[in-house]
Amino acid sequence: MTKKAFQDYYPDNLSHCYGCGRLNDAGLKIKSYWEGDESICIHEPRPEHTAIPGFAYGGIIASLIDCHSTGTAAAAKYRAENREMDSLPPLRFLTASLHVDFLLPTPLGVPLEIRGRVKEVKGRKVIVESTLSANDRICARGEVVAIQVPEHMIPGQS
Repeated sequence: MTKKAFQDYYPDNLSHCYGCGRLNDAGLKIKSYWEGDESICIHEPRPEHTAIPGFAYGGIIASLIDCHSTGTAAAAKYRAENREMDSLPPLRFLTASLHVDFLLPTPLGVPLEIRGRVKEVKGRKVIVESTLSANDRICARGEVVAIQVPEHMIPGQS
């Protein structure tokens, strides 16, 4: 994809997350985009993300749903405020609640597709429902309640 991902708009001081931080060399560095009213992320776990040979570790699946959903929450809040994603102050979200249902074993060695739908935007809270699929089969479903990071928690802010 040639357009910028949601995570590409995060300022440097907010780009260190293991799942979505572009400045975390050991991280997943996921990339999420709008596709109509849904968000989409394609990611292929690495061999070290194995649970049992051939299948992904559940923690990676949860991390993908979590970070894709918090990125979607930020993008949805920018949309709700009719703002560009590079406008200030930056909008970042943390997970208040993460619920994941593991429906099928998730294979390694294939791209995983994570799709998010915004269920609610209300004040500093955004709820996102996501699915994670492999080979066109939904392997996991999740819901994230994301809360906007207070300015006092943002490095470099007062």
